[in-house]
Amino acid sequence: MRRTAEAPAEQVAAEGQGEAHAVGGARENSLEVSIGRAVRQFRLDLGKTVAELAREAELSAGMLSKIENGATSSSLSTLRALSTALNVPFTALFRKFEEQRDASFVKAGEGLNIERRGTRAGHQYELLGHSVGKSLSVEPYLVTLTDESDVFPIFQHAGLEFIYLLEGEMDYRHGSKLYPMKPGDSLFFDSDAPHGPEHLVKLPIRMLSVICASRETE
Repeated sequence: MRRTAEAPAEQVAAEGQGEAHAVGGARENSLEVSIGRAVRQFRLDLGKTVAELAREAELSAGMLSKIENGATSSSLSTLRALSTALNVPFTALFRKFEEQRDASFVKAGEGLNIERRGTRAGHQYELLGHSVGKSLSVEPYLVTLTDESDVFPIFQHAGLEFIYLLEGEMDYRHGSKLYPMKPGDSLFFDSDAPHGPEHLVKLPIRMLSVICASRETE
């Protein structure tokens, strides 16, 4: 006899509340998605097909597909059957979900003031966070340019960069192109090309700059 996953009362109550609650960024960190990814990875590590694992766990292939895609909540008995068929501890299915998710909270004016390579007088870079232990380095900055700024398109580094102008006006160079920017304007670019503010049209200038690069290129 095949087992069927038993949906908890919370799932039944949530049904019919709209697709907007079933997908999106929050869903990526949900327990169902995390368990589904773990089940799929363990299955692939063993070289089993969906049909093979479903048969061993006494589930239908369709139900197993839903579990792996995070589209359904599984009963404890179903998860126990899966862990047995996968030959892993029951708790292994929850391990990724329970891993610590770091967060960095910086109060206004309390970012770390640093000097970036190539920084000129009047360029203030306030680091607002930094990724730790990840393959991708992400550094968000609050950049302030004053009337003392010595500006050149001198920055050039591996990765990608996103800037969003909060205050002031400027002409920002990327490679051979010049972009006139006003508050609300943004620019996303390959930071391997020479770039930087070339003309400060209206001061002071404040912008957010987010730099992303692989750790291997740092």
